[in-house]
Amino acid sequence: MQRGSSVDSSGSRFTPLVVVELASNTKEEAVAWLLSRIRDQQQNGGAELFVEQLGPGIDAQEKENPNIFLVGASWQRLLSGAEDVGLFKEYSDGSMRGFTRANKHNFKDFNGDGDDFLSMAECQYIIKHELETLRAKDETHVPGHSQAKLYPGKSIIRRLLSKGILVQIFPLHEKEELKKLSFSWYKKVKLSLQPLDDIRHYYGEGQALYFGFLEYFTFALVPMALIGVPYYLFDWEDYDKYVVFAVFNLIWCTVILELWKRFSASLAYRWGTLSRKKAFEEPRPGFHGVLGFNPVTGREEPVYPTAKRHLRIYLVSLPFVLLCLYLSLYVMMIYFHMEGWALTIHDEDPTFWTGILLFIPSIIYAVVIEIMNLIYRYAAEFLTEWENHRLESSYQNHLVLKVLVFNFFNCFASLFYIAFVMQDMVLLRQSLATLLITSQILNQFMEAFLPYWLQRRRNKKVIRKVQKQKTLEEKELPLEEQVRLEADMSTYLGTFDDYLELFLLFGYVSLFSCVYPLAAVLVVLNNITEVYSDAFKMCRVFKRPFSDPAANIGVWQLAFEAMSVIAVVTNCALIGMSPQVKAYFPDSETQLILWTVAIEHGLLAFKFILTFLIPDVPKHIQIKLSRLEFESLEALKKKRQLHGGKCWKPWSSVRLSSEEERRAPRY
Repeated sequence: MQRGSSVDSSGSRFTPLVVVELASNTKEEAVAWLLSRIRDQQQNGGAELFVEQLGPGIDAQEKENPNIFLVGASWQRLLSGAEDVGLFKEYSDGSMRGFTRANKHNFKDFNGDGDDFLSMAECQYIIKHELETLRAKDETHVPGHSQAKLYPGKSIIRRLLSKGILVQIFPLHEKEELKKLSFSWYKKVKLSLQPLDDIRHYYGEGQALYFGFLEYFTFALVPMALIGVPYYLFDWEDYDKYVVFAVFNLIWCTVILELWKRFSASLAYRWGTLSRKKAFEEPRPGFHGVLGFNPVTGREEPVYPTAKRHLRIYLVSLPFVLLCLYLSLYVMMIYFHMEGWALTIHDEDPTFWTGILLFIPSIIYAVVIEIMNLIYRYAAEFLTEWENHRLESSYQNHLVLKVLVFNFFNCFASLFYIAFVMQDMVLLRQSLATLLITSQILNQFMEAFLPYWLQRRRNKKVIRKVQKQKTLEEKELPLEEQVRLEADMSTYLGTFDDYLELFLLFGYVSLFSCVYPLAAVLVVLNNITEVYSDAFKMCRVFKRPFSDPAANIGVWQLAFEAMSVIAVVTNCALIGMSPQVKAYFPDSETQLILWTVAIEHGLLAFKFILTFLIPDVPKHIQIKLSRLEFESLEALKKKRQLHGGKCWKPWSSVRLSSEEERRAPRY
């Protein structure tokens, strides 16, 4: 965790970990007030952190924002913060336990003062937590900004963000660690697993779980790809043989998701997030309402009527989503008209160029789909923000639902129409291949190459400015220039778009790959390049994100499981439509439909039974968690017995350790 040190106004040297940037027009009294609150002692309501203003850069210009500050902390403060956030670390007996300073020497790798005990990502997460828990006391507004009202007990940082006074907070990169991670992650082509522990150490559990899922999904696709190649080579036009492939699809999409839950639980336990309790959620920075009373916290804060939010959702957002689905359907019908036009021209004059023309409508449609998805994404974000959700989790759930519904319909509606209305398997194969390949090319360009090109232009400007002053030594930027460079980098918006892309690829593979067996091969190749492009953009293109102590992939697990249920229905319908199966019911189509529906229900029942039989958490981890729970209850029992008898005290007066307090039952 070595980096160029900075000096606080008190004379203490510290390692800058987090950057706080205020708007350039922020009043001096507001800046002084915020800095004093950050530096003040905890017992006085401060964060007790080190903070110092960033010095002017080389060849400083007037347009540079002077209100950029470096924040750090002493090791003792970071250790107390680790206890406050409920950080889990490996104990001397190999189990994962909540860190407490009282028994800090019983934790593995805690040596001396513990200056290497916490990773830089954990230290930055602690500082972010301490900044966000700075609460207003008796101030009615931000000094110098009468329009920025403050409420007693509410987060100061969130209020400054919502009012635009605070521009951004971001963690700094650590150059040496980043170089090592880059080399082992994406700078050399290798046939080995990703360094998930190193990724987690530098970026946190949320990022590591995404890359773990990307790697797992890629390996899970290998059996399907190996089976798909011979199907493609030897049985291309014989669609009857794809019944076996469809049956394999049914089993595959269920089993891999259940095994992933076990694998992710093992990773989360090893990283100490599986049994970690979620912190109490504060209102979102953009949440607004009239001043009211929160019955949970006992504080005054803005409140917004639930009924009013529901009216916005059902009377505005829902009709808008339905309108977008209708427009998507309309564009799809235009695509089919173009497809028919291309087929007519090819039938009249079957040449090489008219053969190429057959693919043009699908390519245009694939590009239009990506453009519509992008436009809709901005509209969905605007609508979800307008709905005024109080909590970030609620905001994310509503946004994910809106985006998933539209993306699913926009990407797969044409394939469903071709498969079950037109029943044209040749056109289905062609459309699936074109949509899949075009979307992969566009995603790679938009996600990695375009942001990298833009960032490279910004980097060259800074490097030229430094070289002009002849202070560049061994290509290492001075701290001031490095901070300003990172401040201008694009902000990483989380794993939302990454999981969405994997969700759509999973849909292409699980829904219709039986008619295009090479789909799994293409997705494997895409995922391999995705690993390198995502790693590259994390290390070179975006600001370093704060650590996200996730225990799983969250709502995306439900999304993938919902897709697997749809895959069961789709593949059963494709099997029922095959000539091979229809031959068993030559006289009664109704009987065929009834048998198909019965088998589909039976497979769904089997899927849910399989889900029940495969535990989400491996047995050995369940035992370890139960043992910790038992030890906590025993310690609690001894504590209560100690305060029983002659010196009995009421429950509210019993002082528990941080570990016991987190595990104690709540009534």
